[in-house]
Amino acid sequence: MKSVKRLGILGGVSLAVLSMAAAGMVIDHTGAAAHAQQSQPRFSAAVPAGAPMSFADLIESVSPSVVTIQASASPEDIQLEGSEGEEMPPQFREWLERQFGGQAPRQPNPQPRRSLGSGFFISADGLVVTNNHVVAGATEIEIGTSDGETYSARVIGLDPQTDLALLKVDEDIEFPYVTLDRNPQYRVGDWVVAVGNPFGLGGTATAGIISATGREIGNSTYNDFMQIDAPINRGNSGGPTFDLAGNVVGVNSQIFSPTGGNVGIGFAIPSDVASRIIDQLREGGRVSRGWLGVQIQNVTEDIASAMGIEGRTGAIVSSIVAGGPADEGGFQREDVILAVNGNDVESSRDLTRRIADIAAGERVRFTILRDGEEQTLRVRLGDRPSENDLNEMPSTEDETVEVSRYFGMSLAPLTDELREMRGLSADQTGLVVEEVDPGSEAAEKGFARGDVILEAGGQAMTDTETLGNVVEEARTDGRSAILLLVEGRGGQRYSALQLDDE
Repeated sequence: MKSVKRLGILGGVSLAVLSMAAAGMVIDHTGAAAHAQQSQPRFSAAVPAGAPMSFADLIESVSPSVVTIQASASPEDIQLEGSEGEEMPPQFREWLERQFGGQAPRQPNPQPRRSLGSGFFISADGLVVTNNHVVAGATEIEIGTSDGETYSARVIGLDPQTDLALLKVDEDIEFPYVTLDRNPQYRVGDWVVAVGNPFGLGGTATAGIISATGREIGNSTYNDFMQIDAPINRGNSGGPTFDLAGNVVGVNSQIFSPTGGNVGIGFAIPSDVASRIIDQLREGGRVSRGWLGVQIQNVTEDIASAMGIEGRTGAIVSSIVAGGPADEGGFQREDVILAVNGNDVESSRDLTRRIADIAAGERVRFTILRDGEEQTLRVRLGDRPSENDLNEMPSTEDETVEVSRYFGMSLAPLTDELREMRGLSADQTGLVVEEVDPGSEAAEKGFARGDVILEAGGQAMTDTETLGNVVEEARTDGRSAILLLVEGRGGQRYSALQLDDE
């Protein structure tokens, strides 16, 4: 009877009438109650249009293509530990490093471990899609099928930038497989079904709806995630998200949770993105992306004010890789990139994606703003190196700035010890942030102890007096903020600080 009560009033029939009717009671052979009984709708009519009565046929059809993945890694191969059973996705590494003073947390005594995840066959000859963070660094990979069989698998290619991996099972067997939808037409509110191996329990299916699209998570530059409320838990990573036709519309990748378990916010890599990446991994074992060789950031309102430009469009160049395409093409720090091949650039993220989508070796036309005037630069793009190689590349650094106390910060000259730590030349000068006042604008803008201020107002600084001159010049020009080039743990960046009456 409780299940009937949850329905409330259905089709104008009261709960009391429904309860008595369900019990087989006759109220009145000729009265209103009898009429109400005759007009009572069937329970199936209460199901919203578009909602299936059962997912059983769909799940029965696709489950054989979904696999469990166990990846073994030796202690020396373990770089960063995440939640139990899986390594931390690369999108969250930067946040962890900031929280732990530049180093991600490690186990005191790393032990061999097995990472649990999910995946799915995309071809009869044994190609398997999963997440990069499930198998990265693994020395041995084993997959398990829904019928209880296990097979060894090898890595065809990895793409940490999108957290995707392609594996291969070398067996003379025709495996059941599913298809990545290359042009999904889903909308917010559409039903989806996630199949995987949560908590190592074995094949499990959950259903929900698409909650949102185009989600930007962490620093996942090349992904806009699909958010779903079909429960995703540890071990679901790499598993497929299906539409009601049985097509894969997403690859389960991450969850947002304060506890580590599902709270209804999961993220999947859209299948159109995944299919393009998997095609490249299948063909060459790696993903080729165009590369300009710069560090960039958004032109915020503060930065625009400090530079004396209107609007907040484009991306500002904060650092240039020595000998890279931008360096050879004539780019300079503080250039604002406005357009690529005539198409306006909205943000640094937009620019990065545009460059990545252009083939290496192609000549590209950039419209930039330099010293208040638009210019055109033509640059032949390179092939984007790996993240490890990028971190080791030197930048074209000018001389740095020296200050005493400005903007709520205590600043001291660059020491030999810090030069050595940062890999700077012995004759390079600069200002090190010794202390940041809590609640100051500098603190709000992310300045931290150990940051080095490289430039102010586009001018390289050698001492406090020079900085003071730049500040006074900015006030004379009627500017309300000054642009600083800062080197921190995440690399070089521009930050604009408001001028006060110091």
